[in-house]
Amino acid sequence: MAKRRNKKENEDQLVDIVDVKDNAQNYLEDNKTKILGIIGLLFLLVVGFLVYKYMFQQPKEQNAKAAIYKAEQQFQRDSFALALENPGGGFEGFLDIIDSYSGTETANAAKLYAGISYLNLGRYDDAIEYLNAHSASGTYSPIIKNGNLGDAYSEKGEMDKAISFYKKAANAGSDDLLSPYYLYKLGLLAKSTGNKDQALTALKKIKSDYPNSEEARKVGRLIAGLSS
Repeated sequence: MAKRRNKKENEDQLVDIVDVKDNAQNYLEDNKTKILGIIGLLFLLVVGFLVYKYMFQQPKEQNAKAAIYKAEQQFQRDSFALALENPGGGFEGFLDIIDSYSGTETANAAKLYAGISYLNLGRYDDAIEYLNAHSASGTYSPIIKNGNLGDAYSEKGEMDKAISFYKKAANAGSDDLLSPYYLYKLGLLAKSTGNKDQALTALKKIKSDYPNSEEARKVGRLIAGLSS
């Protein structure tokens, strides 16, 4: 009786498998044009991406890196106006790099350079515009972007925004040089605006997390004053 039942179950399974196979074949036959169209579209998308990346984007990136060289030189010399618009030698400034090589990593870096340049030239609204346009990633870029935004808002007298961006800079990453620097700025500004608790938190974090920093050697008296 068990053998007969097993045989019947096996026959039912075979019938199900045949039905599934037939249904699949029918589906493929009925939708062959659509399926081939989707496969073709996916192929074209992959080919298009590879062509864009290797025949357009990479050469554009290389050209941008070569073009920004002189502007970076002027920036390092604190010649911010020249770096922005006319670095010399026929090279493009940061503003032209941003326009001519949009979509490249170099153009994105030029936005950060431009923001810092405008900050040093006292053009704080322009600084904020270009700093906000910069897409920050990695270890240093988010710290630098937010820290300079804090400086720009501080110069404009918008202290709440400055404190917010100094805090973002301090928490954006952990760097032995930049992080305590912006924590110190955060602590001083919070102290000057009467935010004692926030000032203490920032200054104590310097002592605990960056004990060997230059800022750590300066915060002891500030912490003692705020704690009394």
